[in-house]
Amino acid sequence: MQIYLPIAEMPVDPFVIVLLGGAVGFLSGLFGVGGGFLMTPLLIFYGIPPAVAVGTQGAQIVASSVTGLTAHLRRKAVDFQMGRFLVLGGAFGALAGVGLFRYLRALGQVEVFISLAYVAFLGLIGALMLAESLRAILRDPAKARPRRRSRRTAWMAALPWPMRFRRSQLYISPLPPVVLGFFGGVLSAILGVGGGFAMVPAMIYILNMPTNVVIGTSLFQIIFVMAITTVLHAAANQTVDIFLALLLLTGGVVGAQLGARAGVFIKAAQLRALLALLVLAVCTRLVFGLILPPDEPFVVEVL
Repeated sequence: MQIYLPIAEMPVDPFVIVLLGGAVGFLSGLFGVGGGFLMTPLLIFYGIPPAVAVGTQGAQIVASSVTGLTAHLRRKAVDFQMGRFLVLGGAFGALAGVGLFRYLRALGQVEVFISLAYVAFLGLIGALMLAESLRAILRDPAKARPRRRSRRTAWMAALPWPMRFRRSQLYISPLPPVVLGFFGGVLSAILGVGGGFAMVPAMIYILNMPTNVVIGTSLFQIIFVMAITTVLHAAANQTVDIFLALLLLTGGVVGAQLGARAGVFIKAAQLRALLALLVLAVCTRLVFGLILPPDEPFVVEVL
């Protein structure tokens, strides 16, 4: 059985799409990541146009992030004050990213740009994750020293309009969170990812936020920025296929629950190493897709 996706303009097997959503949801629950950086390439591999894969992924991320945020709200582990500045920067970043996306699409280069961006991004993230996880696996536990979190925020406090972020226990200018949110918004608009796997380390090591509030605050920012990005993609580029998003979400909800249960049986360092290998495998597949000649070098379309 196949259904026709009106925005993607192609028939798909709904069971395959639900299975893809379930597989990425399982990985999300297993590794504790959003999964958008894996779902978009997988949709492209299946044949979904890259522009539609990027635009549609945002709708699924919003729905899944709302579920994750509720747990952090119950623990009061969300810095809403910090989140508002991240959302402010992210909104402008999403606007700039969607504008760039539309410009590249008009030039006919958006597919190549998305693939190249994913190759660079996944290659960098995968290599760093693999190196860090291998060091953790090979490290002698007896020689490991507890790491003290640095709170070097003097340079951020010296910027204009410093203020106190009580939940994060910081006294800094709101400009760094706004700038960080801007780059997160651009990343979300161009690659169709929530950006949590990039934003969370940046919030810890650049803003020096406490780890216990970082994930909840990141989810808060992702919900609003991805919602803005999805609306902008739908209005400006017409690349959001709601039927595709519903199929992905159906499989993702079930897969995430199964992955979370399976994750308790694997050590954290081993999980990170497996995820790094998976990321590098997807990156390699994208590279081959760029360098190998296509099956149909010419496409005839009615103008």
